[in-house]
Amino acid sequence: MKKLPIGVQDYKKIIEGNYVYVDKTKYIYDLISSEVPIFLSRPRRFRKSLTVSTLYYIFKGEKELFKDTYIYDKWEFKEYPIIKLDMSDNMLTTYEDFIESLNETMEKLYKSEDITL
Repeated sequence: MKKLPIGVQDYKKIIEGNYVYVDKTKYIYDLISSEVPIFLSRPRRFRKSLTVSTLYYIFKGEKELFKDTYIYDKWEFKEYPIIKLDMSDNMLTTYEDFIESLNETMEKLYKSEDITL
């Protein structure tokens, strides 16, 4: 019997960990196939992190993770350059702390991609 993914927000962990997954890749396919800008806004606890994680693995080209989903045979799974900023684990209380943390995150990103500031 599959486990419920309570607290699991990473698509790859859900698939590889044999958790229950409700396939919403049709909606993601419609979203990424659209040629208009889209703003995603939903209340807390509505699986935004899982949606972003799913998009991440789609654009990383990890096709095998999507076997048995709607998008599997409809999307050309090639790897795109991705910048993913996760601010969910920051316990920042001031604007200055936020800016400092953002700058540190961007510096690490630039170094990891060998980009000159």
